[in-house]
Amino acid sequence: MIAETVCSAVAVAGLGIAGVLAFRKRFLKAARTAAYALVPLGLVMTGAVEWIADTAFSPTAWAGFGVLGVAWLMFMGTRAVERRRAGRSGVPGKEGKAAVAPAASAPSLGESRRPTPAAQPKQAKQPKAEPAEDFSDIEAILKKHGI
Repeated sequence: MIAETVCSAVAVAGLGIAGVLAFRKRFLKAARTAAYALVPLGLVMTGAVEWIADTAFSPTAWAGFGVLGVAWLMFMGTRAVERRRAGRSGVPGKEGKAAVAPAASAPSLGESRRPTPAAQPKQAKQPKAEPAEDFSDIEAILKKHGI
């Protein structure tokens, strides 16, 4: 009974604030405030507040939450044991998933435009000049975003 009264009072106060905002020509804020103010009133009218109050003060409901917690702990415990056993068994095909996908080290934009060192033909030894910076990856990202 008290929860319904408090929710109704909050709704009325929120609608009053929305009225003041609308009077000041701030219609968007007024509409948003009115929407927030109507939520507690709707919860009271649907009976959700009464259900929550009955659940909060019910020993049976709290025992049910305890049973759900124990079930969750059992699920997590069995999952941890299962993972540990899968890691220990040396049976082929029973390994756990790799921590990193095989292609995770590949660049996200596809193949690099630079040839790999093995694919480059060997050139005559030249004095080493400062290598030019390659901005091809950055250019691809910028083109992707239309910049």
